[in-house]
Amino acid sequence: MAKKIDINLILKNASKSEEERTLSLFDLSILGIGAIIGTGILVLTGIVSATEAGPGVVYSFLIAAVASGLIGLCYSELTTSMPNSGSAYIYAYVSLGQVGGFFAGWSLIGVYVTTTATVANGWTGYLNSFLKEIHINLPGSLLASPFVGGIMNLPAIIMIVLITFVLTRGTSESKWINNILVIIKLLVILTFIGVAMFDVNTANWHPFTPFGASGIFTGASTVFFTFLGFDALATSAEDAKNVNRNLPRAILISLVVCTTLYIIVSLVMTGVVKYTMLNVPESMSFVLLNKGHVMASQIVAAGAVLGIMAVVYAFIYAGSNIMKAMGRGGFLPKSWAALNGHTQSPNTALWINGLLAAVLAGFLDIKSLAIIANVGSLTVFALISLIVIVLRKQQPDLKRPFKIPLGSVIPALSVLVCLFLLVNIQLNAWLTYFAWLVIGFIIYFSYSVRHIDAEQNG
Repeated sequence: MAKKIDINLILKNASKSEEERTLSLFDLSILGIGAIIGTGILVLTGIVSATEAGPGVVYSFLIAAVASGLIGLCYSELTTSMPNSGSAYIYAYVSLGQVGGFFAGWSLIGVYVTTTATVANGWTGYLNSFLKEIHINLPGSLLASPFVGGIMNLPAIIMIVLITFVLTRGTSESKWINNILVIIKLLVILTFIGVAMFDVNTANWHPFTPFGASGIFTGASTVFFTFLGFDALATSAEDAKNVNRNLPRAILISLVVCTTLYIIVSLVMTGVVKYTMLNVPESMSFVLLNKGHVMASQIVAAGAVLGIMAVVYAFIYAGSNIMKAMGRGGFLPKSWAALNGHTQSPNTALWINGLLAAVLAGFLDIKSLAIIANVGSLTVFALISLIVIVLRKQQPDLKRPFKIPLGSVIPALSVLVCLFLLVNIQLNAWLTYFAWLVIGFIIYFSYSVRHIDAEQNG
C-alpha cells in the first residue's frame, strides 16, 4: 500500500501534443476566475459580514488570499513539473504512495461534489428571487429539500444535469459557453460596484471589526473554500496550451482579479448598509433594492443566475478529471476513465459527478452540503504544500519549469497557514469530513487494493 507510482509513467501519460491541447492562457484564467468567483462574492460576503467579521470581512478575504497565494505557488511548481489532470491525487501517489494518493483523490472528489451541490443550492435562491421580480412564482415545495420542509430542489437538479450535458460535448466545444458565463458574471459585479459605490456611507464601517480578531480568522476559514479554483486549474493541466508558462500565469491572474473584486465588493456592500442587515444569500440584490436601484438589482440577480452556473461548470469538470485519473490507476473502475471517441471527454466520470451532485443538491440542505468543503479543501491544500517539500527530496533531478523561490520556506509557511485555518473550523465539520473518509477507505480496501495497476495510471 506504500508503493508509489513511477513518475516517468506520469510524465509519459501527460505528453499530449500541443495540437491536442485546447485551453489558452485566456481560457485558463477565465476557468480559474469562474471557479473562484461565485458563492463567495455573491452569497458569503454578506453572510460572513453579518455573522462573523463585520466590515472586517475584508481582512478575512485578504488572509484567505494570502494563503491561496502561497498555495498557488505550490500548485504552480507541481503542475508544471507533472502536467496531469489528477492534481493532488497524482502528486500524493508519486510522493506518498497508494494510501496517500487515494486519500487526496477521494477528498477532492468529496469537496468538488459537495461544493457543486452547495453552489447549486445557492443558485436556486437567486433564480427564485429573479423570477419573483418578473412575477413568476415557483412552488415552494420544489425549491427546497425534504430536510427544510420541501419535496426537492428541482431547479438545482435540472441545472446541474444541463451543465453536465454541456461538458460531455468536449472542452473545445463547451469552453466558449463557460467563457461567456464568466464574462457576464464579471460585468454584473462591476455593475453592482458602479451603481452601489455612490451610496457608500463610511459611518457604516464603524465598528470595522465588531467580532474581533477571532471573527476575522473564523471568516477567513469560512470563505477559504471559495478559492478552490486553484485546484480546478491544476486538473486542467493536460488540456492547457504551453502549460509551463500559461498555468502559473493563470493562477496568478485568477488570484489577483478575484481578491481585488472580493475586497471592493466587501467595502461597498458594508458601506452601503449596516453589516447586521446582510445575513441574506442574495446580498448584492438586497443592497441595491435597499437603495431603490430596482433595475440594477434585477440585472445583478440575472447575472448571478448565469454566473453561478459557471462555477458549477468548473467544479464538475475538475471533479470528473480527478475521477478519470483515479480510474486509470485502478482506485476506481477503469471504465470511469474512458474517453468518448468523438468529444474526447470523460463522459462516464462527468455523469457520475454530475448526477451525484444533482442528487445531493436536490435532497440535502445547503449547510449540510457546505460542511465538507472547508475542511476538505484546506486539508488537501496543506497536503499539496507538504508534497512540494517531499518531492524535492525524492526527485531532486525532476525538471521544474517553475520553482518556488526561498527553498522550503514558502511551502512550509503554506502548510502552517492551512493548519491555522483548520483549527478555526467547527467540530461537526470535521466529523462530516471523517465520515466521508470512512466511506472512501471502505472502497479502498474492498475494491482499490485489488485493482490498482500502476502501469495504467496517469
